[in-house]
Amino acid sequence: MTTKRKFHIPDAAEDAALTKAAESDADNRPLTDAQLKRMRPARDALPRMIGEKAAAAVLRKPGRPSMPSDQHKVRTTIRLDPDLIDAFKGTGDGWQSRMNDALREWANSHGMILGR
Repeated sequence: MTTKRKFHIPDAAEDAALTKAAESDADNRPLTDAQLKRMRPARDALPRMIGEKAAAAVLRKPGRPSMPSDQHKVRTTIRLDPDLIDAFKGTGDGWQSRMNDALREWANSHGMILGR
């Protein structure tokens, strides 16, 4: 099974029918060439429209922010008791970070690492 999407390119007749249908919709008319020419990327237009701070929030890249390489987490496999995992999972999203914080707190309290 392929997960690649298949696109249908309309022929001239289909394209004409689609254009005619779009032009007949009074609430959502196609943009004119002049309107298309005036368009600008959101990164250029939004700061003037809604302000720098709001635009930065809207335009931020999805996902986690990048971190310096010395702060990256290390993927590992560890075997823990099911009740311990359930207890942390029961605290909701972010349970792995809370588990990391608990381990860090214990290691700091036992002089194993210097606090960050």
